[in-house]
Amino acid sequence: MRKAGVYERWGNRALDLTLAAALLLLSPVFLTDAAGVWLCMGGPILFRQRRAGRLGKPFTLYKFRTMTRERRPDGRLLPDQVRLTPLGRFLRSTSLDELPNLWNVLNGDMSLVGPRPLPIEYVPLYSPDQARRLDVRPGLVSLNGLYDRNGQPWEKMFHYDVLYTQRITLREDLRILFGMIPVVLSRNGIHRGRHDENSDFARRLRAMQSGEGSPVPR
Repeated sequence: MRKAGVYERWGNRALDLTLAAALLLLSPVFLTDAAGVWLCMGGPILFRQRRAGRLGKPFTLYKFRTMTRERRPDGRLLPDQVRLTPLGRFLRSTSLDELPNLWNVLNGDMSLVGPRPLPIEYVPLYSPDQARRLDVRPGLVSLNGLYDRNGQPWEKMFHYDVLYTQRITLREDLRILFGMIPVVLSRNGIHRGRHDENSDFARRLRAMQSGEGSPVPR
């Protein structure tokens, strides 16, 4: 087992609680976003999804909803790009849809900084090295976010995630937190493109989604 340092064991959580509580001063922004979602799409206001937390433990992630619930005649949901509303596109591009993640930080499921939480279904697809990203709590922002966010292959994202788990310090967390400010303002790397569709993880993910299954890589 990896041995956690003093900051990781105690200081990191203190930083999370202090800054997350301070960000509650953004409550007018919360209320404005919530009202906008309600007026444009109705209820529910929040999107909920099971994600993998530390050591793969499932938790419920909260975000502001960005898509409608429109369905085909057969009951299946329409494609994401059809259901994504103009307001939802704005919330995603500014990362305002992730403000409810602060609740996950306050209740201990997430940290301010750490690998971004992915769906629980992805856990069996990780290689042993990639699974090390689960050694720590997932984060609101990540080291990977400083390097083009979603605009890079899965394997490169996982590399930065694992790299972060090896050097959790106050200095590094503050560097990432402040470094993400211009990244978010630039609105770059929000959407995952087709740049990594031939990567090993992407192939395993497609196999899982198609129901073909995929062996856990060793």
